[in-house]
Amino acid sequence: MPVRMRARLTGIILVLVFLGSAESLRAQEIVVTLLGTGSPTPAMDRFGPSTLVQAGTQILVFDVGRGAHQRLSQVSIAAGQVDAIFLTHLHSDHIVGIPDVWLTGWLISARTRPWNIFGPTGTIQMMASLKQAFAVDLQVRVEENAGQLSAAGAQINARDIEPGVVYERDGVRVTAIRVDHRAIAPAYGYRIDYRGRSVVLSGDTQVSPELIKAAAGTNLLIHEIYQASDAVLKQNPRTAVVKTFHVDAAEAGTVFQQVRPKLAVYSHIVLRGVDLAEVIRRTRTSYAGPLAVGEDLMRFVIGEDVAVYRP
Repeated sequence: MPVRMRARLTGIILVLVFLGSAESLRAQEIVVTLLGTGSPTPAMDRFGPSTLVQAGTQILVFDVGRGAHQRLSQVSIAAGQVDAIFLTHLHSDHIVGIPDVWLTGWLISARTRPWNIFGPTGTIQMMASLKQAFAVDLQVRVEENAGQLSAAGAQINARDIEPGVVYERDGVRVTAIRVDHRAIAPAYGYRIDYRGRSVVLSGDTQVSPELIKAAAGTNLLIHEIYQASDAVLKQNPRTAVVKTFHVDAAEAGTVFQQVRPKLAVYSHIVLRGVDLAEVIRRTRTSYAGPLAVGEDLMRFVIGEDVAVYRP
């Protein structure tokens, strides 16, 4: 074989080996996308709380706030592709998008398998009630699309969970962490592990020792934030009460300092009389490590390090 041809073949082999290694590395990554980082207040730039986690073969969604289906579409994930939904708690801003992802996902994606949804006590009852509420739509859609829309795709496998491992499939493990949201119980955070990588989602909580313990060694910690100015807290007693159900920036900083993730990220961002610069300033009084303020459609790729991609 001519030397030039051998050299060209060697180059091709090296490229293939490199690409194979890249694919192998990607197979070990967790990709996290913030579908919604907002609060109950309607906003066009921050939709309701929802987080997409892709690990191995699994496509998982945590909380289904306002606009979750639109955000899934924006990142080219069909609702019918989602393997399981996990709810942190049953406050309306975390679940109001469920009918859209469930029913429109069934209709548009022609889902043929039952919908898996995991959540705190009350999840089974809620989903049974939703099925009753949409009974007319469920029946008519099947009749209208005879032979083209599977009734099985609208079926629901709902589970009321307890703390501990709640989902394990193809090397992906999801662990529910009991947190203290005070206003509503039970409430959960979640840890997702895959091939030595992990991400922890706080859900809504005040400072939680259980969450801190469970998050130890995680690559990515996504935490809620509720920050109000001193003036607002003084003038508005209701805000002061609601604040006790959540974590402010200084408190979050102490959590990050104890967990020491490769990256800490704020999501489900609630601000009352302050801006993001003030949130960061207050966080830095107790934490000096890697920190990002979440935005809708911000993406994190968890490999050896955590890469951040802004929308």
